[in-house]
Amino acid sequence: MGEKQLFKGNEAIAEAAIRAGCRYYFGYPITPQNEIPEYMSRKMPEIGGVFLQAESEIAAINMVFGAGGSGVRVMTTTSSPGMSLMQEGISYLAGAEIPCVIVNVMRGGPGLGGIQPAQSDYFQATKGGGHGDYHC
Repeated sequence: MGEKQLFKGNEAIAEAAIRAGCRYYFGYPITPQNEIPEYMSRKMPEIGGVFLQAESEIAAINMVFGAGGSGVRVMTTTSSPGMSLMQEGISYLAGAEIPCVIVNVMRGGPGLGGIQPAQSDYFQATKGGGHGDYHC
């Protein structure tokens, strides 16, 4: 058994992705998931991986589409409003059956995170989202 390490939740997600073989990360900073791109920006260069901070959530999900389509292990992360912006790209990924990892660190409260009922991001993904009502 390896040495024990203590991580914050978001850092644990990032480290688990790296240990599972993720070598490409494309994302855009949005709270409360900022620790994931911060962690990936430090670790990806150390392991020969690619970290790219996109100019928007829309750009990030389309970069995921391109990388996933080439067969590499790729990941992006976002939060509630970013997930809404990614819907078109996610529907293309689902339609093309391209594997990838999309982490949605959900948030509630005032602002864009609390307009819809709690867990609306989850329902959007599982009960039909984007063009064509994809289901994850």
